Amino acid sequence: MYWDVRKVVPLPAYQIYIEIANGQKGIFDLTPYLDSGRFRELKDVSYFKQVGIVLGAVTWPNDQDIAPETLLSEMKPV
Repeated sequence: MYWDVRKVVPLPAYQIYIEIANGQKGIFDLTPYLDSGRFRELKDVSYFKQVGIVLGAVTWPNDQDIAPETLLSEMKPV
């Protein structure tokens, strides 16, 4: 679909660079999410760097994920 993530790269300061299937590219800051629930685990930088893509969504090994709609609405274009 047009909002599927095609590329994700972990960046310093708990940010990720993403490329969306529709051609959009941007930086998404996960800092606001790090103190809630299962996202706390992402504070471990080595774990944070294990970010990947499953079925077009940004994910981590222990089932944390960011919905594509959230990425699109909150990312800063580059």
